[in-house]
Amino acid sequence: MEYKTDLDKLRHSCSHVMAQAVKELWPETKVTIGPAIDNGFYYDFDKADPFTDLDLRKIEKRMKKIIERKPKFLHSTMDRDEAIKLFKEMKEDYKIELIEGLGDEEISIYKTGDEFLDLCKGPHIEHAGEIKAFKLLSVAGSYWRGDEKKAQLQRIYGTAFFSKEELDDFLQIMEEAKKRDHRKLGVQLDLFNFYQESAGAGLVFYHPPGALLRKIIEDYVKEKHLEYEYGLVVTPNILKGKLWEESGHSEHYRENMYFFDVDGEEYAVKPMNCPGHILIYKSKIRSYRDLPIKYFELGTVYRQEKTGVLHGLLRVRGFTQDDAHIFCREDQIKNEVIKVINFVFEVMKDFGFNDINIELSTRPEKYIGSLEEWDIATKALEASLKEKEMVYEIYDGDGAFYGPKIDIKLKDALKREWQCATIQCDFSLPERFKLSYINEEGTESRPIMIHRAILGSMERFIGTLIEHYAGAFPMWLAPRQITIIPINDAHNEYAAHVKECLQNEGLRAIIDQRNESLSKRIREGTVSKIPYLLIIGDKEIADKKVSVRKYGQGDVGSLLAEEFVAKAKEETANKT
Repeated sequence: MEYKTDLDKLRHSCSHVMAQAVKELWPETKVTIGPAIDNGFYYDFDKADPFTDLDLRKIEKRMKKIIERKPKFLHSTMDRDEAIKLFKEMKEDYKIELIEGLGDEEISIYKTGDEFLDLCKGPHIEHAGEIKAFKLLSVAGSYWRGDEKKAQLQRIYGTAFFSKEELDDFLQIMEEAKKRDHRKLGVQLDLFNFYQESAGAGLVFYHPPGALLRKIIEDYVKEKHLEYEYGLVVTPNILKGKLWEESGHSEHYRENMYFFDVDGEEYAVKPMNCPGHILIYKSKIRSYRDLPIKYFELGTVYRQEKTGVLHGLLRVRGFTQDDAHIFCREDQIKNEVIKVINFVFEVMKDFGFNDINIELSTRPEKYIGSLEEWDIATKALEASLKEKEMVYEIYDGDGAFYGPKIDIKLKDALKREWQCATIQCDFSLPERFKLSYINEEGTESRPIMIHRAILGSMERFIGTLIEHYAGAFPMWLAPRQITIIPINDAHNEYAAHVKECLQNEGLRAIIDQRNESLSKRIREGTVSKIPYLLIIGDKEIADKKVSVRKYGQGDVGSLLAEEFVAKAKEETANKT
């Protein structure tokens, strides 16, 4: 792995110090790999007994002793056979397997002083004394090389920074992130749940409030696509296996797909929507005057994700994409990409995301298509970003094998980055499916296919929203916007009148007239993070008012019923 920043090097070096500490404390433990990752590092260990929280503290204490000695990170190389012999003597079986898989004749080794030796390409900091602030965070299960059929390992996560202040800030954000965990809030707010034992892992069940939240987002997304002149399409969830052979998915993606037999013929549950949209494009002869043709679908797909990587709504086996494909001429790429960028920023603003990073990924070593096609597409993507005066980073060689791409990542309230929109040029599928249009000369030309998503996975986006807002959604998104609480039965009639007024304006309101105390109903409405609670008693009826409690602010006074209706309607319409 190539580390691009000094912080990555620091964290990778800290993972080596952690592995050294573990080996000193439990010499029989076998070490595997320990890379730097976003926000920290990890190292996987093969140890008979599970690590405990107490063990983490022991490891931290031993790491501090190692750091105090300031051992240097020393690089050396040895030939392949010598390296295998060395790690056999050390009884480090996983390192031997890694070396055998490398195919290199010269093997890179790093030593931490004279104390710890590891198979590693580096780079590292000069010496361990440069590690000023670190923390071990948690232990999780993992599998060797991510394969459930291979040895189960224990993964220790940690983080490191250049200063204690940075570490303290990070740990504070981590504590806040725990409170915002969408898995916890999803249950608390009755949005969704997983019934793994009964139904299977990675499959989401939306409860009524969650299904309503999803409908609000879906309705918004569909209307936006109609505004941007996309054609709405719906394609089947199962398609013949031979279609996936033609698309290349059977060859390159089969392990992530679900195949089954129907009347002696192979079918598959779709993992992507692209082939279905291609069939619609191919249903008639297309002219250059028809292009661009834009298809949009809220398409549900299923992928065989490994159990170990499933994570709430963020990584599931069944999810829905706001998927679209644009079939266009080469000279249309730039303008279509600009339209997509405008679309993304408009949508993200409505959802309350204003901090966005953009990445442009270019041609990888292994690619399809001609250099000329890649050059045209890459220049068009970059020209669109420059015309929009966007700040972006270029990631050389990180494009998909079928074309360059733009990734748009948003930052939430805790400044955490989330993958969101993507715009990808594709030379492969138009070629595989022999797509064409009649050009101005009356002959056939091959269109360019642009894959793009605005929200990405609906599940992941809902998870992101929950954590961004800590479950306290703005009015327009809140499944239940207003709860009306009559103090006793004598106030029910007026409560029903207020509810009717709200519903007539398209607002979502319910009446909580349960036989519970007023304080309990207010408390439960607050815990449910409902934007507004309206309290109704004798005084409110006499004055034709409602007593208003706003989430996060408490009692904000009384308003005439019609004034509150107008205010709530405006807040919803403005998406504030």
